[in-house]
Amino acid sequence: MIEINTKITELFKIRYPIIQAGMVWVSGWKLASAVSSAGGLGLIGSGSMAPELLRQHIQNCSKATNKPFGVNIPLSRKDAKDLVNVAVEEGIKIVFTSAGHPKTFINILKKNGISVAHVVPSVKYALKAEEAGCDAIVGEGVEAGGHNGIDEITTFTLIPQLVDTLKIPVIAAGGIADGRGIAAALLLGAEGVQMGTRFATTVESSAHENYKIKVIEAADNSTTLAFKKIGLVRMLKNDFARKSVEAEDEGWDEKRLTELLGNKREMKGIFEGDDLEGEMEAGQSSGLIKEILPVKDLFDKLLGEIEQAFKRKNYLISS
Repeated sequence: MIEINTKITELFKIRYPIIQAGMVWVSGWKLASAVSSAGGLGLIGSGSMAPELLRQHIQNCSKATNKPFGVNIPLSRKDAKDLVNVAVEEGIKIVFTSAGHPKTFINILKKNGISVAHVVPSVKYALKAEEAGCDAIVGEGVEAGGHNGIDEITTFTLIPQLVDTLKIPVIAAGGIADGRGIAAALLLGAEGVQMGTRFATTVESSAHENYKIKVIEAADNSTTLAFKKIGLVRMLKNDFARKSVEAEDEGWDEKRLTELLGNKREMKGIFEGDDLEGEMEAGQSSGLIKEILPVKDLFDKLLGEIEQAFKRKNYLISS
């Protein structure tokens, strides 16, 4: 089996530099433990959890795997401090933060020996995360599912610029769903990758079966971007997505768009499986995903694809 040693495998003490994104309504303890047991880094997504539910997922994950795993905490949540406290109390040693400034909680996290990675959409925010004391950053291109940066910078252009600018390791995210994408990210200078949609369509994912089926049925143009005024989101095209795009085209203000989005629209689409009126967050990599696999089988496939990607092209360079 291929061996891949990078600064990220060293930092998180994992076998492969493959990280499963902490996604709302998708990445509970079952998915996170399966990814970690397979040699990657599983993340429990606390964005759809109350603090005590997060505690239960951490405890269950600890029982299910003896490998490192972490927690993703969206800093924009009103109870972010409580989520951080739960992670600290339960002995978590890896935290990925997003949707806010990591400086807010960096001191308490570092004081408790926690490695911190922060998700960013641009060089500007990456520099702020590095200055705040983060150990690594996740550079997420606009190809990614869910919330994206307003500048709509693609992964292929973002990662090299981050690598050239930062001193801390860079993890690539957005549009990566197979071994070819992982190999490409490593060649761009990333020390690892974070994948969301690909792991959302595994057997262990808590996403609804309807969601998983819609992803594997998707083509290259099956996602769209909406809600630029209140937080850019990439989702699968359905009735709700079309209404959202039309509302923006008609010039709806932030208040009306927020009312259209409503509460827990992601839960309706991802967890409850409403493929008409739910927000089915997914990345452009959906077009690459053709089957629902157990995590272990997916890792075997990814590692084989990485090896083949590096072996396949033998270019002769002459001067």
